[in-house]
Amino acid sequence: MTIYIIIALLAGLIVGAVIVFAVLKARINKANKIVSQSETMIKDAEHEAENIKREAEIEARDQVYRMKKNVDAEIEDRKQEIKQQERRLNQRQESLDRRSDGLDKREQQIMSLQGQVEKKSQRLDASLEEVTERLEQISSMTTEQAREALIERVKGDVTKKAAAIIRSVETQTKLEADRKAQNIISLAIQRIAADHTSERTISSVPIPSDDLKGRIIGREGRNIRTFEQITGVNLIIDDTPEVVVISSFDPVRREIGRITLENLVTDGRIHPARIEEMFSKATKLVNQQIQDAGEKAAFDTGIHDLDPEIIKILGRLRFRTSYGQNVLDHSIEVATLAGIMAAELGVDVHAAKRAGLLHDLGKAIDHEVEGSHAVIGADLARRFGEAPEIVHAIEAHHNDIELTTITDVLVQSADAISAARPGARSESLENYIKRLEKLESIANAHDGVEQTYAMQAGREIRVMVEPSKISDAQSVVLAHDIAKQIEDEMQYPGQVKVLVIRENRAVDYAK
Repeated sequence: MTIYIIIALLAGLIVGAVIVFAVLKARINKANKIVSQSETMIKDAEHEAENIKREAEIEARDQVYRMKKNVDAEIEDRKQEIKQQERRLNQRQESLDRRSDGLDKREQQIMSLQGQVEKKSQRLDASLEEVTERLEQISSMTTEQAREALIERVKGDVTKKAAAIIRSVETQTKLEADRKAQNIISLAIQRIAADHTSERTISSVPIPSDDLKGRIIGREGRNIRTFEQITGVNLIIDDTPEVVVISSFDPVRREIGRITLENLVTDGRIHPARIEEMFSKATKLVNQQIQDAGEKAAFDTGIHDLDPEIIKILGRLRFRTSYGQNVLDHSIEVATLAGIMAAELGVDVHAAKRAGLLHDLGKAIDHEVEGSHAVIGADLARRFGEAPEIVHAIEAHHNDIELTTITDVLVQSADAISAARPGARSESLENYIKRLEKLESIANAHDGVEQTYAMQAGREIRVMVEPSKISDAQSVVLAHDIAKQIEDEMQYPGQVKVLVIRENRAVDYAK
């Protein structure tokens, strides 16, 4: 058994060895194949590398050939360009040589001519001295005296020409400035052109009959005393038929008294208790009218951030008039004019409108506080928080202080335009006619003036002079004298242009 086991083990070992040998042989064969394939691949790679190398060499040779060809062509072009430049330089050199020769010849000619000129100059100097001596003998004047006389004459001519030029430039400048100012102002006025009725403060109340006057006075005057004590106005009852006059320095108080009396007359019951009741109703009505008027003025001008107290004071201007012109309407018009002119000039429109609306604020209480209404209005505006620029414009619009900003000038100009135009105030038309007559009379008082015409609402005066009595130079002096006299003797808004016209006319008739 043991032998069999050993034989079996040996047989197993032999079989295992055979199997291992077979596996090793297979792996060796596979390795040999891989080695063979690797050698083949290496040979192929070497062959391919040789081909690539050969192609690269061929391509490099072609590129070198092309570059050499391009370089040769560029060198040839540069050679041609250098040849052309050399040719041009040679031509310029030849031209310069020819010019040099010509200049040498001209220099010789100039030297020759210079000698001739010197000789002629010497002869001319001698002739001039001879002529000068003869002129001195004839005119009995030395050369210095003649020179001074000539200088004086030339100086006079130059002065006249300079004056003419200055006058022309000054006239042109003034015309251009006037034209621009007129365009801005006329545009502003045109944009607010509308029917404008000046509301007057009513100081008289119509009554149905004179019999009512006794009832207004009352028994032993108790009704009229009560009325005057409650309303604070004076009631004037005279022989004027069917009219009772109310007098008070306070326009608001006068308006309350007017409404109270009208309501009493309409109601027919006039006694102290009824007077108190009607006065209370009239006061509430007027206060509401004041508030509404102030708010409407602010709304119409686009000013929406005013202090409530300023709105109330502004509304009081509804019952204040100046020369028949309603002050609140005037303030709205000034705000509109100032805003339009500010827009045309490209400055702050809101500030101009605000200052224009508030410029006459002091007139609402100027009967209660001493001082100029411009100063009073500025104090009110300052107290209620208005900007310093607005306060300054209000205070400066009547020159109480110096004008320093464009807003000051715009408000003052708009105020003058609104107040000075014909028809704006009850006395303006009469004063306007008187001003025109005064202008014409001042010009007509001068010698040599033939006719005078006041034009453009008194902004221009045209003076026709007699050409035989007034020369061109004298016409300039005359215009200056008339303008100076107008400044000294008259008061007027803006400026007055004096235009002196001198004209020669020759008239004949063919028969």
